[in-house]
Amino acid sequence: MASQSANLAREMERLGRNIRAWRKISGLTTLITAERAGVSRDTLRAIETGRSTSSENLLAVMRVVGILAAVVDASDPIASDFGSRNLARASVERVRSPRPTLRTEGE
Repeated sequence: MASQSANLAREMERLGRNIRAWRKISGLTTLITAERAGVSRDTLRAIETGRSTSSENLLAVMRVVGILAAVVDASDPIASDFGSRNLARASVERVRSPRPTLRTEGE
């Protein structure tokens, strides 16, 4: 579990660096970005350094720097080969774990 947590932390840091780069490429200061996203500069700093924040704040900053639509589009399962091949699974009410098969005597 620790390695999974470390991997997630690395990906959060990477996402934060990417968001910061998009902000700079867009010519936005931290103050302007924070104001437009409706977050504090401390929250923006947390996002850009990969520290935990709410999804709403993260998405608001992504919208301001112009990448929210691309991120949402990238999450569309139909856009991937795997998702389009397995689209029928999306319509089920609940996903259930496979039941273990019971062995009867003599097997």
